[in-house]
Amino acid sequence: MSVFEALLYTFIATISIQFVYYVLLFSKFAFAKEEQPSLKNIPVSIIVCAKNEAGNLAELIPKLLEQDYEQFEIVLINDSSSDDTLEIMESFKSDHSNIKIVDVKSNEAFWGNKKYALTLGIKAAAHDFLLFTDADCVPKSNQWVKAMSSHFSNEKSIVIGYGAYAKHKGSFLNKLIRFETLFTAMQYFAYFKIRLPYMAVGRNLAYRKDTFYNVNGFMNHFKIRSGDDDLFVNEAATAQNTSICFSEDSFTISQPKTTLNEWINQKRRHVSTANHYKFKHKFLLTLFYVSQVTFWLLAIILLIVTFKPIIVTSLIVFRFLFQYLIINYSAKKLDEADTILLLPLLELFLIVSQFSIFMTNLISKPTHWK
Repeated sequence: MSVFEALLYTFIATISIQFVYYVLLFSKFAFAKEEQPSLKNIPVSIIVCAKNEAGNLAELIPKLLEQDYEQFEIVLINDSSSDDTLEIMESFKSDHSNIKIVDVKSNEAFWGNKKYALTLGIKAAAHDFLLFTDADCVPKSNQWVKAMSSHFSNEKSIVIGYGAYAKHKGSFLNKLIRFETLFTAMQYFAYFKIRLPYMAVGRNLAYRKDTFYNVNGFMNHFKIRSGDDDLFVNEAATAQNTSICFSEDSFTISQPKTTLNEWINQKRRHVSTANHYKFKHKFLLTLFYVSQVTFWLLAIILLIVTFKPIIVTSLIVFRFLFQYLIINYSAKKLDEADTILLLPLLELFLIVSQFSIFMTNLISKPTHWK
């Protein structure tokens, strides 16, 4: 067997692995129908942790107050801000009795640790059902609380939602950020469908207070700067206690980074937590990423050397067809369909970015959350 024949067989095996992931796994979400659980009027505590977010809070808090829901409070956590964050919080609290402020003072032992501030906010929450978002987010509709809380039940104590990013026309970086967000969500929603929930984003996440205490809160990963969302879910979520919500009313919208360097620094913090996932999740995620890298490398090599070009080209087209089918259906569900036009280019940029981030994290660790 020649070297190029061996590469071709490896290429076929790689596409087979990709086929299993896309057609047998990711399709579970791509073709899923949104559940319509009965609406509930359970009391909810909305928790927002903010550090130097005065401008964003002025936009977010009115959106929270406008929620079409009967029983909810807003717990605003000021995490030792140096701007007017606390003053903005207090100005809204003076007019609204359902706003509570938790003012976290600077503490050398816990400086820069969002989990410490969040823990204080969770303890201060009056209600058992907690709904989290970030200060730089806004709910897409006034039905957000209703949509997310409707997925709670006697069995379901964690609800995973979708945190989208705002669309900026004419920006390739914006499409890359939104494609990465779509791609990540497609995976964690699909893994839920096969009873392997492994992560969520803190921009849109809900859970019961007793679920938090049952795993000792963030204690098992308290020293890790990131992970108040995905590491918590990776530890606490099971097939029995978790639900997902992807109706458009349940989305939150964040403003994306506007420079590549800012986005990479943000992703460095997020990626650094993945090494602490359960082994089965790390194995499945790593295998998929390796299959992505291998596909692109072998496709380029085999095309350059023109080894059996008809077979190689047919395999490449086949792979892009089933990939496009699954991602397209997922994108329509999450209102990200415009990213599909640049699918191959965005995927390649994302793979290279992820590799760069991984290598950078090996050399130096990302710092505190803000």
